[in-house]
Amino acid sequence: GYPTNVDLIDSEEGFGRSDYVETWRPLVIVTAPGPGSGKMAVCLSQLYNEHKRGIEAGYAKFETFPVWSLPLKHPVNIAYEAATADLNDVNMIDPFHLEAYGKTAINYNRDIEIFPVLNSLFEGIYGKNPYKSPTDMGVNMVGFCINDDDVCCDASKNEIIRRYYTALNRFAQGESNEGEVNKIALLFKQAKIDTSYRRPIKAAKERAERSGVPCSAIELADGTIITAETSALLGPSAALILNAVKHLAGIDHSVKLIPQDMIEPIQNTKINYLRSRNPRLHTDEVLVALSVLSTHDENCHRALEKLPELYGCQVHSTVMLGEVDHKIFKKLGVGLTCDPQKKVKN
Repeated sequence: GYPTNVDLIDSEEGFGRSDYVETWRPLVIVTAPGPGSGKMAVCLSQLYNEHKRGIEAGYAKFETFPVWSLPLKHPVNIAYEAATADLNDVNMIDPFHLEAYGKTAINYNRDIEIFPVLNSLFEGIYGKNPYKSPTDMGVNMVGFCINDDDVCCDASKNEIIRRYYTALNRFAQGESNEGEVNKIALLFKQAKIDTSYRRPIKAAKERAERSGVPCSAIELADGTIITAETSALLGPSAALILNAVKHLAGIDHSVKLIPQDMIEPIQNTKINYLRSRNPRLHTDEVLVALSVLSTHDENCHRALEKLPELYGCQVHSTVMLGEVDHKIFKKLGVGLTCDPQKKVKN
């Protein structure tokens, strides 16, 4: 009957049947991989068993989002809703906090819904609840650490769009439902943005319209937009990385960092020995080739040294990329979005 059958839960047949975890430190952190994984139940069970043994333990929680001290429709809090669209979390004004203190604080639906039950459990264990609201239980002060709100708002708006494209891709692959996509689309209106807010999206799509092949674009730290397209030798993401590092290293675009006579043997191995259908080089293969050449080619050495400058940059691809490309961009610290279009096998 958890969590509604309070009388049973708060008894020897409820929490009393749980194993008592002996601890020797004054502060114990309970963590778990995700929502609904039993963190709170473990903590409350432990409180019951500690109290039974004459130990007056306390309980508090740390959750980064939503940020209780920021406005309900602040982009940071909207980004949290986008990130948890698959859980259907909804940010709300904490009514218990408003009633107790006359102050607005932001929490989310699951914590607010469970608070009356939590209140009853605390009263059953201690005779009173030390907390007057779900927000009271939180110890997160991240909202007071923001010293540049514009930067945080921009990052949050980009995150909302990234989450939207992630949901679109999952839906295209049959891994989620349309509700997740629609919910994030509604959040666009709250944040007063659309996909054009993310500059690489527009640039990649414009090049794809002109070329008729899959394309990609990256926005560098200084706002420069670099684009690339699929060729017979390179996929759009591999070509994009080469174009970006050449630009950062001041190498003319006409210079070919990896000669064709080096690419062709790699393609031959992929097709004839590894039975791949796609001969084009992926990002990891391009970076390995660039590394090998950097030992005796100055341009390759300079280009390779510019990879760290891609950290924090934003990329968009007009086709869904493979797992390898996703991992490389993640390791480079690049924010990636993809249109929900699969590559056409030739």
